[in-house]
Amino acid sequence: MDRVFEQLTEKFAGVFKKLRGKGRLTAEEVDEALRDLRLVLLESDVHYRVVKDLIARVRERAVGREVLESVTPAEMVIKILWDEIRQILGGGAKDLHVPPVTPALFLLVGLQGSGKTTTCGKLGLFLKQRHYFPVLTSTDTRRPAAREQLRILASSAGLDFFDLPSAQHPLEVVQAARRYAREKGRDVVLVDTAGRLHVEEELLQELQRLTQSEEFHEILLVLDATTGQEAVRVAERFREWVHPTGIILTKVDTDARGGAVLSIVAQTGWPVKLIGVGEKLNQLEVFHPERMASRILGMGDTLSLIEKIERAITEEERRKLEQQVTKEEFTLEDFLEELRRLRRVGSFEDIVNMLPTSFRGIFSQVDGERNLKRTEAIILSMTKEERRNPGIINASRKRRIAQGSGTTVQEVNRLLREFEEIRKLWKKMKKGQVLPFARKKGFFGFGF
Repeated sequence: MDRVFEQLTEKFAGVFKKLRGKGRLTAEEVDEALRDLRLVLLESDVHYRVVKDLIARVRERAVGREVLESVTPAEMVIKILWDEIRQILGGGAKDLHVPPVTPALFLLVGLQGSGKTTTCGKLGLFLKQRHYFPVLTSTDTRRPAAREQLRILASSAGLDFFDLPSAQHPLEVVQAARRYAREKGRDVVLVDTAGRLHVEEELLQELQRLTQSEEFHEILLVLDATTGQEAVRVAERFREWVHPTGIILTKVDTDARGGAVLSIVAQTGWPVKLIGVGEKLNQLEVFHPERMASRILGMGDTLSLIEKIERAITEEERRKLEQQVTKEEFTLEDFLEELRRLRRVGSFEDIVNMLPTSFRGIFSQVDGERNLKRTEAIILSMTKEERRNPGIINASRKRRIAQGSGTTVQEVNRLLREFEEIRKLWKKMKKGQVLPFARKKGFFGFGF
């Protein structure tokens, strides 16, 4: 998620920096910080009622004696804010309801342009990866192109698709798809519905008739996170006609302000179950409120990063990582191996954005995919001895390495400085000084 909550996180960081610089806090200083936080939230498209309630709850907990007389009052205020945001976002992850009696029926509803049909394909792949056997179908009897789009998505994900071109009504499609699923041994039917550019009563009546005629195990409202408060209004309109069991938020990766998520959950009371974090079919993730709260506050999302890494590496690589964490030294050979592994996990920018704000400065200097390749070229131009003991690299060796890698001596110097910073961080993590799981996982699941 390269831009998720970008503005919100940056503004929070500014407020926290000011708080941390004060040492002990007075009630007046807490109030000043809360005024700043209130402004940040309002500017980030969080509804004013949500902001008012959040700030009131944080203040009630933050001006107590335990916080103000604490050795680290700023950290305690931030922890309180994290906890309150986590609660607003739902507290914990909410699972999809797949009953033991199959096939389960999942209905996806939402406006045209929200990414609903693409999300149907993503959800099919998401379930397939969790060992379900879904079949996709569309009740859009008026637009053959919409059904064809879903068929193509299903095909590209290796999923089953059911179509009933002769159907006149959505209910016919759902009933036929359910029969098909039973015959073929499929355990989930994903039903994509017709979308509209605006919330029209005709669309809502059609959905209401459908939900009254069939028992759906999940009714998932697909909302575009980038539409901000408009997404809240859309949700409220759907509430009048159907009763969603949860929300799938799309385009979260492009929602720089980030306030819509807080507003949607707080005002509807519906849980966000999944989020779309990119255009690819595999870019649908479980929504974890506690992790999202951490990202909003600049604490990073290291648990999601660890999960990404564990999905990307083999069992043999996992064993090597465990051995690497127990090593006394972290070398440029180790660093090169980690950089190569990074490429498989995702874009470097996405990974850096999952780190706590305090660590991003070090890693953001390894700037993007192009610099990763130049870094690799520099390390490969070193001798084995130089990679294992960079302290021996003097001026003449630097010139040779620069010439061999097609770079400059300045770039070689910069890499060596960055590597030294990373090595220091690795040593701290090895001792468990940065995060409690550092000894087990290495650097957020990597070896450094």
